[in-house]
Amino acid sequence: MIDDHTIQLKEITKRFGKKVVLKDINFDIKQGRIYGFIGPSGAGKTTLVKMMVGMDIPDEGSVYLLGEKMPNLEILQQIGYMAQSDALYTALTGKENLMFFASLFKLDKTEKQKRIAYAAKLVNLTDDLNKKVSAYSGGMKRRLSLAIAMIQNPQVLILDEPTVGIDPELRISIWNELFRLKNEGKTIIVTTHVMDEAEKCDYIAMVREGSFIATGTPRQLKEQYGVHSLDDVFLVAGREG
Repeated sequence: MIDDHTIQLKEITKRFGKKVVLKDINFDIKQGRIYGFIGPSGAGKTTLVKMMVGMDIPDEGSVYLLGEKMPNLEILQQIGYMAQSDALYTALTGKENLMFFASLFKLDKTEKQKRIAYAAKLVNLTDDLNKKVSAYSGGMKRRLSLAIAMIQNPQVLILDEPTVGIDPELRISIWNELFRLKNEGKTIIVTTHVMDEAEKCDYIAMVREGSFIATGTPRQLKEQYGVHSLDDVFLVAGREG
């Protein structure tokens, strides 16, 4: 395994019943970059990131993360994962949720408190930590889910539609933090169907009906297809595919 490869997807195929949801996916993800998986709902993006985390297993092929074949419980200590659906304890407060998830990782008491304060501030929830999550709006729940994904200072951050329901100002601050984490050497994977977020990624893979129809940097793809926007790249690549 090459040192700077954080994740390798090798010949990945996944079926649900007779439906093929991912087909012959080969992809290498390197350290210290932001990768975007771009495509409409149902394209296979969520299935793909679930395999990276080890929540799902391919029917064919293998997923390696930090040199280890997934699923692997030890490697989970190095992964921050934000699912598309919020998995929160609504009878608890925001702080109690953060404390619970922080307790799953090998953090001492001081580090735990520091990480909870950092994560809450990042997503602008500090003033709402003592409220029960049942009283949170949908956007606040998304923000809490993002805070939980970052609680243990993971080496790999996997975010499935992280900014859905989040206001534009906070979205900008979250992306600024993702850029900072990238510069620290973290590897970040984001799924989105929003093309202006795709522009912020270092490298993107466009997913349609379980296959990658185009991969490259945003600039490379626009030059390759002779267009001025990633929306047009998706349309042209989809027709050619």
